[in-house]
Amino acid sequence: MTVIARAPLLSRLKPWLSGFDLPLLLAIGWLCGWGLLCMYSAGFDHGTRFVDHARNMALGLGLMFIVAQVPPQRLMAVAIPLYAAGVALLLATAAFGITKKGATRWLNVGIVIQPSELLKIATPLMLAWWFQKREGILRWPDFIAAFGLLLLPFLLIAKQPDLGTSLLVLAAGLYVIFFAGLPWKLIVPAFVLAAAGITALVASEDRICEPDVAWPVLKEYQKHRVCTLLDPSKDPLGKGFHIIQGEIAIGSGGVTGKGFMQGTQTHLEFIPERTTDFIFAAFGEEFGLAGALALMAGFTALIFRGLVIASDAPTLFSRLLAGAVTLSFFTYVFVNMGMVSGILPVVGVPLPFISYGGTAMVTLGLSLGLLMSIARARKLVKT
Repeated sequence: MTVIARAPLLSRLKPWLSGFDLPLLLAIGWLCGWGLLCMYSAGFDHGTRFVDHARNMALGLGLMFIVAQVPPQRLMAVAIPLYAAGVALLLATAAFGITKKGATRWLNVGIVIQPSELLKIATPLMLAWWFQKREGILRWPDFIAAFGLLLLPFLLIAKQPDLGTSLLVLAAGLYVIFFAGLPWKLIVPAFVLAAAGITALVASEDRICEPDVAWPVLKEYQKHRVCTLLDPSKDPLGKGFHIIQGEIAIGSGGVTGKGFMQGTQTHLEFIPERTTDFIFAAFGEEFGLAGALALMAGFTALIFRGLVIASDAPTLFSRLLAGAVTLSFFTYVFVNMGMVSGILPVVGVPLPFISYGGTAMVTLGLSLGLLMSIARARKLVKT
């Protein structure tokens, strides 16, 4: 009788683990550590936020591991179905969605979901597929079609209204279009117009922020957010409260911070949404400038490694997708830290790994899984 000895567990797991990108894993581990530490303090007297955050983080990392096993060629195959399903769910949300606080963003399909989160992944995936199919024969009509594919989900999400998510979807799609070769003669005028518009807005703030002045396109609450950013002291106990308290908390942290669990603004509940959108204010108060620099070093390492993976990717689809996913992380970090620090309007954008939120952590895990998948494919091509 022949006895076949089973290989040790480590040997059986090695083929699954060997393809993971170590520098990217180290950056993720560094950020996860800071996220758990910060949530323990910020959510200490906030129910089970720390336990739930750890569970959501484990779920996101599990999804990353699963998606990393899927070759980029198979990711291309799901681009159209995923995008179509996402748009269909957005249309269903507009027709039958659940409305909370004046926004129709959720849909009951047995469980309550927020379909706009799916488009953060589906939109860049679809655009990367489109440009891969047009590789070598790209013409200006192809860019127009790409903008059409991008504007459809953007407008549906903005109509809910959900300005934060719609801007993140727009940014992710624009990154794909930029990396695909959008001409600079179209990019530069857009930047010039944006700079001129911001300058004019700041110069005429006293006049255009009057209550009887209506802004085209933007809703009233969005107008208030911009005007509050320009001068939060006009309504310090109302619309300007978030920005003012965030700035106070960050400033009071100084260079080294007040210490773990010692944040007065945090634990006396002066910081609104201290475990979600404004968690960076709580972080800055307790860990100071030194902690903020350590956190930003982790984000910088992740973004730099993602761009390296994108530059070494074996196909156009992989390069575009990896580049868009990586710069989407940059957008999350820049917008969240910017709004908490008072340099950008307040929008609902979480800080990756740090902010509480199950849906956001799932999206994060899927995005990291896409990066890992592309990194694994690159190693297989080299070997």
